[in-house]
Amino acid sequence: QVQLEESGGRLVQAGDSLRLSCAASVRTFSTYGMGWFRQAPGKARAFVAAISWGSSMPYYADSVKGRFTISRDNAKNTVYLQMNSLKPEDTAVYYCASGPTGKLRIGLADYWGQGTQVTVSS
Repeated sequence: QVQLEESGGRLVQAGDSLRLSCAASVRTFSTYGMGWFRQAPGKARAFVAAISWGSSMPYYADSVKGRFTISRDNAKNTVYLQMNSLKPEDTAVYYCASGPTGKLRIGLADYWGQGTQVTVSS
């Protein structure tokens, strides 16, 4: 069983930067692919980014490529999402997830966090 806890979401203005964190309670964190998803009001949950467990290869949705960066610190059992140049359309609940990166990239995961709200005002 893996427990994931997100933090860092808050209200920001368009153009601002924000970093989300996700702490995982699992001893073998380094062997898990990790990812971020988001769900905007009235929309389905969508893939944002993922990072593999071995090579730390990152993957991004086209909508965030060049603005968001996913990274992981295996010593801290934590994955991060650095979000720059935020736009109002980035407003959503952001969820941390874990599982094989191939699975994450198609919107599936083995474990989910509870989510953290990010609101970007114009």
